[in-house]
Amino acid sequence: MIAAVEITRDTVCDGLRRARYITTEAVETVLFLALTLEKPLLIEGPAGAGKTEIGKVLAETLHAELIRLQCYEGLDEAKALYEWNYQKQLLRIQADREADLSWEEVTQHVFSHEYLLERPLLRAITAPRRVVLLIDEIDKADEEFEAFLLELLSDFQVSIPELGTVRAVQRPVVVLTSNRTRELSEALKRRCLYLWLNFPGVDKEREIVALKVPDLEPRLQEQVARFVNALRKLDLRKAPSIAETLDWARALLALRIKELTPAALRQTLNLVLKHEEDLRKVEGKTSALLAAATKNA
Repeated sequence: MIAAVEITRDTVCDGLRRARYITTEAVETVLFLALTLEKPLLIEGPAGAGKTEIGKVLAETLHAELIRLQCYEGLDEAKALYEWNYQKQLLRIQADREADLSWEEVTQHVFSHEYLLERPLLRAITAPRRVVLLIDEIDKADEEFEAFLLELLSDFQVSIPELGTVRAVQRPVVVLTSNRTRELSEALKRRCLYLWLNFPGVDKEREIVALKVPDLEPRLQEQVARFVNALRKLDLRKAPSIAETLDWARALLALRIKELTPAALRQTLNLVLKHEEDLRKVEGKTSALLAAATKNA
């Protein structure tokens, strides 16, 4: 466990290794700085490159709860921050009226923490221990919601009209991810450390496959990493993610395939290419891709 009072680069690296997360020195350094400086970390990169996994691994490394806010178009404060439990409030109002309480007394009851439904952002602020707050795919949310986040990321506090300002009990570790479907504001970026996370190269991906699917033949681990790396260089609708690489490796192992061949690709290529147009595009290049992947491997 990484102690909150003393975070070093070595302890961060050790924690990542214990969590079985393979990365680069540049990524390790940014994670260390985000923890040391207590700054939110914005991670951008292609879909499937492992951005979300960093938030999960940090929570495991820090032995902290992971609180995840999945962003989408139309996400608003009520879904992200809090809502009032209207049904419970109505029952209380009815009971208080029967008890002949004044409206001022009724509102003191119903607008209290007891009737508050905490959503991910408020849960992260009010948690008694440090948590990891993962704000996933922030680029899918509207600009208005992004602007709303600025107070949280600047001061780690939120304003609730009926209760006032709620400040963080323990400052959360915040990770934001973006697939760059739209440009984020400069105001948001100023509040964060920045990391561009691309797909791993052949050597790193082979290392990931070896760690996650150790029973796969070493020769086939190399071939899988090479082939997927070559696919990502093509103009595909969706490049294969690291998770899809691992699914493919596990499928090859389950089918007891020892080496990539045209027959093996016909059986399993749909595990890494999920769109018909991508499969058609690769179909005419399979021989060249296969030759490159298996040469000296």
